[in-house]
Amino acid sequence: CDVSKHEEVKHVISAVIETLGEIDVLVNNAGIQHYGTVVSTPEEEWDQVMAINLKSAYLCAKYVVPSMQRAGGGTVINVASVQSFHSQRNVAPYATAKAALLGITRSIAVDFAPEIRSVAVCPGTVDTPMVRHTAELTGDPDALYEEVERMHLSNRIAHADEIAGLIAYLCTDEASFITGQAIRIDGGLGVLLSGTVEE
Repeated sequence: CDVSKHEEVKHVISAVIETLGEIDVLVNNAGIQHYGTVVSTPEEEWDQVMAINLKSAYLCAKYVVPSMQRAGGGTVINVASVQSFHSQRNVAPYATAKAALLGITRSIAVDFAPEIRSVAVCPGTVDTPMVRHTAELTGDPDALYEEVERMHLSNRIAHADEIAGLIAYLCTDEASFITGQAIRIDGGLGVLLSGTVEE
């Protein structure tokens, strides 16, 4: 379904519950990227990023949380970004939506504790179709990958299964004391300040 559309989300969540029973895990992972500043971004692109990256988390939680309550508990994972904390140039809509996901994560954790936990997972750069598409747009994807890899202390970008592994752990009983938090899985991106200081 289109997770930015109220009626479509309502319908698909109802269908899942009817087919599989109550829901105890929700992972909000839909996301797109448009580049631009607050001046250069067209309003329709701003609205599209907000709808898919942020509103979708609200809509899915709106219809899944009651199911979790009926089930006796659950976990909501919102996939945010390292850009929830730090921002590159020219990514105003994306950075804004990802930062706002931290607010909805806290709100769900506070409003529905202790039965329901909510955690934001904040990756650095991950090898995904969206990243590969962005690299292709530059005309020299290898150079972009090399630059981005150097930005991470790990000197590489993440594999999707590494992010999935953290999400899977956060949904287990072993992680039952983690809620309302933003957890960065970013290969050290954002830890090292750029520039050189002489010793």
